[in-house]
Amino acid sequence: MLPQEIIRSKRDGGELDPGDIAAFVTGLTDGSVSEGQVAALAMAVFFNGMSRAEAVALTLAMRDSGEVLTWPDLDRPVVDKHSTGGVGDNVSLMLAPIAAACGLAVPMISGRGLGHTGGTLDKMEAIPGYQAMPDNALFRKVVASCGCAIIGQTGNLAPADKRFYGIRDVTATVESVPLITASILSKKLAAGLGALVLDVKCGNGAFMDNPERAEELARSLVDVANGAGMPTTALVTDMNQPLASAAGNAVEVMNAAEFLTGAARDPRLEEVTIALAAEMLVSGGLAADPSMGAAMARKALDEGHAAECFDRMVAELGGPAGFLDDPGKHLSSAPLSAEFEASEAGYIIGYDTRGVGLAVVELGGGRTRPSDPVDHAVGLTGLLPVGTRIEADTPIAKIHARSEDQIRGVQERLRAAIIIGETAPHASPAVLSRQD
Repeated sequence: MLPQEIIRSKRDGGELDPGDIAAFVTGLTDGSVSEGQVAALAMAVFFNGMSRAEAVALTLAMRDSGEVLTWPDLDRPVVDKHSTGGVGDNVSLMLAPIAAACGLAVPMISGRGLGHTGGTLDKMEAIPGYQAMPDNALFRKVVASCGCAIIGQTGNLAPADKRFYGIRDVTATVESVPLITASILSKKLAAGLGALVLDVKCGNGAFMDNPERAEELARSLVDVANGAGMPTTALVTDMNQPLASAAGNAVEVMNAAEFLTGAARDPRLEEVTIALAAEMLVSGGLAADPSMGAAMARKALDEGHAAECFDRMVAELGGPAGFLDDPGKHLSSAPLSAEFEASEAGYIIGYDTRGVGLAVVELGGGRTRPSDPVDHAVGLTGLLPVGTRIEADTPIAKIHARSEDQIRGVQERLRAAIIIGETAPHASPAVLSRQD
């Protein structure tokens, strides 16, 4: 079928045949389908949606647009996790080595930050020498020897998705649930996973800002992944405040180092990390239920096995040996810092979490375009959680910046982003629901 006829069919609300979807994705990959035609189909899907069968066909076609990894030499289950993105979300840095220490293989292919959200790949690149884009031979070697490797998407994995996302990004069609679903899952299927666990963020710091939209995305991801033959579960987690007490790149790596070594663990971050680890262990057949999986994850943390896995992974991917012995020795730090203090007494009753993420972007620690450089050293630390009682001069966060102008700008953003009230808010869980 001609590309324009596929577009016409979806524009008019029709259901596309899997063969037509595959042909369109082939054209997307080899360039025979124009950017205008890709944009038109994306907009038609945005308004008319896709059935589960269509979304499965699109996911499989994008998976098959490039190399599909297999792991025949591994003697452990291959399981990964994906997050839809948030602020202070450094879960992957702890989760991959925890799962590996418990007996899973975790080939974690991560992305960069865009907009107000941080990216796991940017955080790992804050570690000097770390090879975030290794060739497949090194990737396989590290997964086999360490149990995990956190890297970026190579050009050979789901290349159709790269072009499709780039066009969606400039045509206001990023938020389409079936297109988000196919984008996420095509890369995970191409990584050769045996199972997947999803962390779907919900709240004012997430792309899905209300429970209904988050549940819709979680349901779509689980249904399509299972329809494509990859057992998948999802947790919907709260992103109405930063998850960690740090937001930035090097500062989040330091936060993760403290978590892994036991020096300090933010409670909500720990809740989400352990819950996801438990799901991964159940999905991989190493735990009978989430309670058993959580116990295994805590033991791997408390006995130092997860930290050992992280250190080995960093060293084998070119980073410093013994990184966790003294992470501050290796991570870059901003030349200036300043406390952001409360202007009144009361309780922190809420955050504009997107505003906090944009404060990091304003410092240079994030990007608004994929080509933007990132300053790994800048960011925020000491972010107090919702519910904290404060006085008029209590430090709520510390700003790490390159200039006094940056500090002043971020102070204004934080003043608008942090809500203080007289009454303590009701405590809310970090894990909101589960889909399977």
